Amino acid sequence: MWESEGEARGGGREHGMSSLHPKRHDGVKSDGFECGNESWYVSSDIPSDLLVKVGGASFHLHKYPLLSRSGRMNRIICESLRDLERIEVELDDIPGGPESFELAAKFCYGFAVDLTASNISGLRSAAEYLEMTEDLEEGNLIFKTEAFLSYVVLSSWRDSIVVLKSCESLSPWAENLQIVRRCSESIAWKACANPRGIRWVYTGRPTKTSSPKWNSDSKESSPGKNQPVPPDWWFEDVSILRIDHFVRVVTAIKVKGMRSELIGTAIMHYASKWLPGLAKEGAQGSDDTWNQGGLHLIVAGTANKEDLSSSQIREQRMVIESLISIIPPQKDCVSCSFLLRMLRLASMLKVAPALVTELEKRIGMQLEQATLQDLLIPSYNRSETLYDVDLVHRLLEHFLVQEQTDQASSPGGDPHGEKHGYDATSRPSVPGAKLRVAKLLDGYLTEVSRDRNLSLAKFQVLAEALPDSARTCDDGLYRAVDSYLKAHPTLTEHERKRLCRVMDCQKLSVDACMHAAQNERLPLRVVVQVLFSEQLKISNAIANSALKEAGEFRHQPVMSTRKQLLEGTPQSFQEGWAAAKKDINTLKFEMERMTAKYLELQNDMDNLQRQFEKMALTKSGKQSSSAWSAGWKKLSKLTKITSAEAHDIGAQIPETGVVEKTRKGPRRWRNSIS
Repeated sequence: MWESEGEARGGGREHGMSSLHPKRHDGVKSDGFECGNESWYVSSDIPSDLLVKVGGASFHLHKYPLLSRSGRMNRIICESLRDLERIEVELDDIPGGPESFELAAKFCYGFAVDLTASNISGLRSAAEYLEMTEDLEEGNLIFKTEAFLSYVVLSSWRDSIVVLKSCESLSPWAENLQIVRRCSESIAWKACANPRGIRWVYTGRPTKTSSPKWNSDSKESSPGKNQPVPPDWWFEDVSILRIDHFVRVVTAIKVKGMRSELIGTAIMHYASKWLPGLAKEGAQGSDDTWNQGGLHLIVAGTANKEDLSSSQIREQRMVIESLISIIPPQKDCVSCSFLLRMLRLASMLKVAPALVTELEKRIGMQLEQATLQDLLIPSYNRSETLYDVDLVHRLLEHFLVQEQTDQASSPGGDPHGEKHGYDATSRPSVPGAKLRVAKLLDGYLTEVSRDRNLSLAKFQVLAEALPDSARTCDDGLYRAVDSYLKAHPTLTEHERKRLCRVMDCQKLSVDACMHAAQNERLPLRVVVQVLFSEQLKISNAIANSALKEAGEFRHQPVMSTRKQLLEGTPQSFQEGWAAAKKDINTLKFEMERMTAKYLELQNDMDNLQRQFEKMALTKSGKQSSSAWSAGWKKLSKLTKITSAEAHDIGAQIPETGVVEKTRKGPRRWRNSIS
């Protein structure tokens, strides 16, 4: 905090206090004011002839002291009937209420009035209301209060905070008299000033820390010469202000040129104090949150909108809308987690659509920093789904638009980086950002897939929102697809095939392929694609490994035995290769069995052919010979077709060893060691 010069010198008075000693009027001699049952009386030998009612308080006064210094009271008294011995006046609309009018009345009677930071704004507004100007008397109350504001309050940090806090109940008088503006600018100037060479008395941190307090002694509260003042020393003091006054202070600080990171941190500090709904699950705010009259909000995760009163909803909505409007345009001045929690509250409280759209754009700018927990925003618009899937889709669209803007501006360097809301050079590489967003999206899809009300179309649109280049591995997408299939067992075969199109089988890892090969929920065609892609990857891996070893270790001995080759292969690779070999051996066994059957049929056909030739020699069997010839021609044609099909099947199976020549005659299957 800042100290006034008089306070620093130890002038013998309480900080922020001054006594006014106006001239006494000889017409009415009094010793002071007495109060009883909300009624104020002047200790005087002359009976009172003026009754002023302010709110629930009554003031029994005299006409002459007030009409001599107040233009409004002069006009009211003159307009009243002169034959009445006692005049009654009601001033319910006077700013500051009975407290401010009491001080003004004491000033009119010539009593000493103590001016403090707590009562100066109300007394200044009451003086303006009562028209206590210099035209009636020199050194009137308006002049006195203005001098105190200008020379005492505005030169002190804590007095400016207290005065601005007291202006909350003085609208619109405090605004019209420029008290709010002057205090805001004074606070902004002191917050942005260089702390060196200035005497500080700031509140700083909560009580458990060693930061000094307002009521601390100046010797104890001032840091040492070598003790640095933290850059966030002003956060706690400014956070006690009402939202409209906080906005005025932050706006003034922006004009002074403070760093956007500090401004954003101050906004987050204010939001955490006034919006407990922003706190993460399990986080409890400190007791200081409620000491300064903060809004009593209910955490969004534990209460519904119906649990809040209409006034609370309006207050929360006003706070959120105001904070959104003053967030600096630069990227990373506030965290993405904070923006997403703001968006959660904004969706629940029906904040203005334009501000919600602006908030979504800001989240899209730094979506790669988000966490899955913050992205799970419930659907407050009474949608069928549990989570707001459409909202996440819009965030992805904003992210992709920003990525395209960055790519377009990156080659030559964007000279107008601030135009897009932040410095484009500070953004991480595009592939890294996309990879993080893709991983985040896969986790989100896995969570929302358990919702049985989530339609296949929405799941598919959200899964395909990012380009294929954003993912180097589709394991997370496969996990989401499997979770959706598990939660929606009634899908048709066509719908399951359509769902599985969102993932690329060639981007699955060995473990994912092993799981998919045994997954009964997947369509058979997808399982075949997975096995084929895994076999292709294994073949390519072996070829690449062989080429690499031949190039790098040309002078080293090559592993000759198959046992040594298997020992140097990773376990997951060996398991995948063993499964593929098992499937290939099974197909080869089926092919050999069909070949054996074909050979048996061929031998039978040869025997019948020979018998037929013998019978054809006889004269009596000429007619039957023609019939037998036609039958044998059909049988021969059938065996040729069967042989061709067997040959095709054998061609489709990849060779894993040396091709053995087909032996004539049947052969029995024996287990292969390969």
